[in-house]
Amino acid sequence: MWKGHRMADFLLGINYWPRRSAMYMWERFDLGEIREDMARIKGLGLGIVRFFLSWDTFAPSIDTIDPQALAHFEAMMGAIGEAGLQAMPTLFCGHMSGVNWLPAWALDSATPHGRFRTIAGGAVSPYGIGDFYADERLLAAQELFARGVGDRARNHPALYAWDLGNEFSNLREPRTPADAATWSSRLTDALHETSNVSVTAGTHGEDLERDRNIRPSSIAQPWAFATMHGYPVYSAFSRGRLDADVVPFLMQLMQSCSGKDVLFTELGNPTCPPGTVSPYDRVPLPGEPPLPSSALPPDAASYACLTEAEMAAYAYAVIDRVHARGGLGALWWCWADYDASLAALPPFDRAQHELHFGIVRNDGSFKPVAQALQRMASEQRSVLPAPPAIVSEAAYYASLPSGIKDDYQRYCQRQTAG
Repeated sequence: MWKGHRMADFLLGINYWPRRSAMYMWERFDLGEIREDMARIKGLGLGIVRFFLSWDTFAPSIDTIDPQALAHFEAMMGAIGEAGLQAMPTLFCGHMSGVNWLPAWALDSATPHGRFRTIAGGAVSPYGIGDFYADERLLAAQELFARGVGDRARNHPALYAWDLGNEFSNLREPRTPADAATWSSRLTDALHETSNVSVTAGTHGEDLERDRNIRPSSIAQPWAFATMHGYPVYSAFSRGRLDADVVPFLMQLMQSCSGKDVLFTELGNPTCPPGTVSPYDRVPLPGEPPLPSSALPPDAASYACLTEAEMAAYAYAVIDRVHARGGLGALWWCWADYDASLAALPPFDRAQHELHFGIVRNDGSFKPVAQALQRMASEQRSVLPAPPAIVSEAAYYASLPSGIKDDYQRYCQRQTAG
């Protein structure tokens, strides 16, 4: 089901955390700041806001949903609707910016946290989440949450679609593709029954870079459309931080494997601090060794990044390619650079680059990338037909992990030749 936008409209939007509170939004809920931000987002001509329900906040125990959190959710939906925008709430969040934020009751003492820190109840935990794809206890808790939130948003005019989770495979990988498909189907059914609105889920580049027991053809089967996240600074096969073909390549892989249209729900890059340049082409992922720090220029940033001018050019170029290659739309990551007072808190204490992805600076002023998105929005593009598949799913996953580099090289050669 498509709701609120004609399927022909190429969607442009933003991922949202407030600049003053970031991932602490629900504990420090400031409706005035949210309303101001929504008005500014609308003023740029963007149409959709993806935001995130912190699982730990909304579900303090396995069989309850916090009433104050639900009231804040309703206020958030109201602010989005009052601004003339549409909403994509993301449930079971879950993984965010290099940390797994989880309810303590969902953790498994036999499972170490892995490469991402777990934070539960405001404290670091040594444990990871239980098997939320297949453990009936955790599945029932997720269905309860989905039905409770879904019922609160039933018939809400601003609700565009639900997102089942942000890069959910970073919480835990499913044991089998069938487990992932069952999880997707059960939660999609729960949301359809309660709110009668489309469902998708936040798959990301790493789901395509190696076999994580996720098959787009089965996990996306009940969804109205598939999604994808991708960043050249996080992609090992990228040709560099300015590579504008990484995102459309990942999108076309998802189109090919899922058989679905794809909304690219996260794309962007970190911005270099003023007066600095990027010393690197990649940001190391958690668990990877740090990049060498010798022989850097005196004006080097401490992480891979784009200058503000590079970011504006990158944004227009990459979204233009997403449109040309049959994407449903693009949602930029993210709204704001976060306030400096948050720098000592997770996730920023170990990932300073996460402070600098916004289209507004931490003083609230717009960066040039905001004008690039505004320019794209003013063109009012329509969705184009998706091109033919570039891979077959079975052969593609059999080729991993090395195959993606060869596929990308061939892809870029075809784009250059075409």
